[in-house]
Amino acid sequence: MSDPLVPRVGGILSADIAVPEHASEVRFYSRVLTTGENPLWREDLMNNLGTPIVGLGPRAGEYAHLPLQWMPHIQVADVAASVKRALELGGKELMHAEGDDGKSQWAVLLDPNGAAFGIIPVVPAEAVPPTDGVAAHVGHISWLDLTVSDASATRDFYRQVVDWSVQDVEMEDASERYADYNMVGADGNPSAGVRHARGVNLGLPPIWLICLPVGDLAESVRRVREEGGKIIQATRGNDGEYARAVVQDLVGAYLSLVPG
Repeated sequence: MSDPLVPRVGGILSADIAVPEHASEVRFYSRVLTTGENPLWREDLMNNLGTPIVGLGPRAGEYAHLPLQWMPHIQVADVAASVKRALELGGKELMHAEGDDGKSQWAVLLDPNGAAFGIIPVVPAEAVPPTDGVAAHVGHISWLDLTVSDASATRDFYRQVVDWSVQDVEMEDASERYADYNMVGADGNPSAGVRHARGVNLGLPPIWLICLPVGDLAESVRRVREEGGKIIQATRGNDGEYARAVVQDLVGAYLSLVPG
């Protein structure tokens, strides 16, 4: 994955969610995300560069109808055109903000699987803080994954709506070979994965899982349980250390934690 703060079509800038029990959710994420010797997540859920990475808002007012999913903000060339294509391909529009001039500013959509996501214009380069490229990855969404029964149809939906290109990823399940898909941004680097609900991905929910890096994944897993969350799936590397944990928070929202 390329520098997450480089503006580009198909880039993932941030994500947000509107939740009930807001104070409890803020405590949950503040505890789970701030592990390691030098935690870079703050209680306001900003990263060390001062750029908003995840927004945790109360489930009230105009946001009360949104699904309990972390919704990634994906940059597109033309918000209105992407909304139009999504609706033509079986998606749904949940919110659509327009300026006084009638120009689309952003939208929240559902894909045909019911996975929620936001689309925004490509961020102007001057609005991005300076970075050395390495520090930009720390505390930032490192990846997105979507696991569905029909990955090929979902791949084609996002290819047309976001203008992602596709890389096949060879997989094997019960001696049968098949392909999952990496979705590639305009800079030629993968931004997200669309996976078949089989093999190592069997049992994962059909929503976008944002992957957030933490300083001490084992400690974050412990804190998830301590704070009342659930571990849905945990994988370990050859060294026995945690490589990824798919977790469910207090209100049922899912996300992935990875070493950071």
